[in-house]
Amino acid sequence: MTNNHIGKVYLVGSGPGDPDLITVKAHRLISECDALVYDSLVPKEVLQIAKDRCDLTFVGKRRGHHSFPQAKINAVLLEKATRYECVVRLKGGDPFVFGRGGEEAAYLHIHKVPIEVVPGVTAGIAAPAYLGIPVTHRHAGSSVTFITGHELVDQRRPSVKWKSLAQASDSLVIYMGLHNLEHIVSSLLSGGMDSNIPAVVIQQATVVGQNFIKAPLHKLVEEVRQKNLSSPSIVVIGRIVDYQVTSCAPSPANVTMPIPF
Repeated sequence: MTNNHIGKVYLVGSGPGDPDLITVKAHRLISECDALVYDSLVPKEVLQIAKDRCDLTFVGKRRGHHSFPQAKINAVLLEKATRYECVVRLKGGDPFVFGRGGEEAAYLHIHKVPIEVVPGVTAGIAAPAYLGIPVTHRHAGSSVTFITGHELVDQRRPSVKWKSLAQASDSLVIYMGLHNLEHIVSSLLSGGMDSNIPAVVIQQATVVGQNFIKAPLHKLVEEVRQKNLSSPSIVVIGRIVDYQVTSCAPSPANVTMPIPF
């Protein structure tokens, strides 16, 4: 590339973990790109699609171990775009669903870097599906709300109005909610949600090690503690949980998600 030329950055969703769930377009871009900037929850099997001379850069961050602040990730993407023609920013799930892809796109746009978004299968849909749970069902709920459970540290000003959500949606699908599960459940119950409404926590969805617990909402925290479930996990709350059809659930892939450090 010439010094005055800027390459293109593709914000690509890698899906929830099972490599078979990446899109055809994502597979093509990963195999052709000159530089690949990837997150913690991208399985190594997906990274192996990249060509041998591809510049691989890890920018993963997990709760309590934010080794790569968002500002640094933005700077890395800009730097790669000045050096390479085709840059893939590979993010778990979908880049625009609780993945800060919107922030990265805005930053690159301000710096006049060409960008393109490649959607991915988000875990909030895939995790229930791999247990045979439909996120919508005409007999169980015509509305579903996708929420981040990764609250701000200052709980005096929470980012999600859990009490209001208790009766605002038929079903809730919560990302990154395990750490704050006790607070979430308590707030939903305080907001008037039925204490016996079914709920499920799904760990390591779509890959080997997939595990889950199913319990009435008021027993959910206790069950999670007893089973010692950990991140990454998806929480699903609502009558849709009772419409689980295990015979239609896909088998988890024989691949391992990266272990949270």
